[in-house]
Amino acid sequence: MTKPASIKAIRKVLAAGSVVFGLSAIALIAVPEIFSDLLWLPNNPELDWAMRMMGIILVALSGNMYLVSKHGTDKAVLFSGRLMLFSAAGLGVITLTIPTNGSWFAQAYALVGFGFSAAYAWALARR
Repeated sequence: MTKPASIKAIRKVLAAGSVVFGLSAIALIAVPEIFSDLLWLPNNPELDWAMRMMGIILVALSGNMYLVSKHGTDKAVLFSGRLMLFSAAGLGVITLTIPTNGSWFAQAYALVGFGFSAAYAWALARR
């Protein structure tokens, strides 16, 4: 059985993650070309569209993460924490495989993903 300390910690990580994803969403929607430049990707209308699409998806994800962190049942929080542990690690891996030579921003963004994955692992392990 998961202890209340673990559920409380997962709620905090979900809330923090919702803010980070929300800020990323705003940047992706408002200025996708800056995001592309920071990742050393070529600017073109197709990539701008894809970046904006990812931004909209992140709006939905960050909203759901916030909702679960504040109002989710313990079971929903635990499920979200487990899901986000793997999703955040996946974000880190995918970011490192961007077909460029690895900009400082891509490396930093990957570290954010790995950091959140570690935070979820820590929260899930709390007793």
